[in-house]
Amino acid sequence: MATIVLPKEYGYVVLVAVGSTFMVMWKAIQVGSARKKFNVVYPTMYSPTNDQFNCYQRAHQNTLENYPQFLILLLLGGLQHPVVAAVAGTTWCLGRIAYAKGYYTGDPAKRMRGGFGYFGLFTLVGLTVKLGINTLGWM
Repeated sequence: MATIVLPKEYGYVVLVAVGSTFMVMWKAIQVGSARKKFNVVYPTMYSPTNDQFNCYQRAHQNTLENYPQFLILLLLGGLQHPVVAAVAGTTWCLGRIAYAKGYYTGDPAKRMRGGFGYFGLFTLVGLTVKLGINTLGWM
């Protein structure tokens, strides 16, 4: 049976993963508050009349659409390079917050303020590819 030994620094990766759940919960709370503010009741997903509410909803939904990939890349990429993965994961989370705050203005173009988060995501992709290559013994 194979044994995986996690580096001590993998704890940073775990803490970033946990922190990311709080970011997602914060966005859910923002959507709940926006529902009250703009009078959009459940189960209505998007408002046919209020674009600003829709911006809140899209900011949350877009993060949920990307969250599974983020977590798997963070947790796998962090196996060999936990500190780099933790920094990259934190960058992605901060980018998601900036993305949401820009979107919440009601001007969808301002969501691009969070574009820097992709540097974190692409770093995680690279770390995970490197893990795969190293595991196969190609390098």
